Amino acid sequence: MSQQMPITVHGADILHKELMQLKTVDRPRVIEAIADARAHGDLKENAEYHAAREQQGFIEGRIKDIEAKLSNAIIIDVTTIDANGKVVFGSTVEVADEETGDELTYQIVGEDEADIKNNKISISSPIARALIGKQQDDVVEIQTPGGLRSLEIVEIKYI
Repeated sequence: MSQQMPITVHGADILHKELMQLKTVDRPRVIEAIADARAHGDLKENAEYHAAREQQGFIEGRIKDIEAKLSNAIIIDVTTIDANGKVVFGSTVEVADEETGDELTYQIVGEDEADIKNNKISISSPIARALIGKQQDDVVEIQTPGGLRSLEIVEIKYI
């Protein structure tokens, strides 16, 4: 039995759209490609057939993966939560590095949504774990591979 995982409304929407694409566009296309390849005769040496079957396996595996993620997801809409000014799952947090003065903004998201290039950090990351439950003006210390960092929470948004 798999455990329930939090996901943002946006993250769930992306998974639903991918699932719809796979089921309504990609799956029918690969089934047609398999049928076309079969029509060409001997399947043992038919590269198109083998490629289409491999693609079908990938699509079916991805459909199962997304369906499992969605069935175990707890969709959290941060705009409807009364967080009392605290950092919670889904919130967007602006922090200032106390040493460099650099300001960074992170959104705390589920594991599958994490994308550091877009400043989306996983709920299980050290930075997110340190920020959860804290409030504006709090300073958190985070052990990173580069050493200890002190971050001051500048602003918390629930968007």
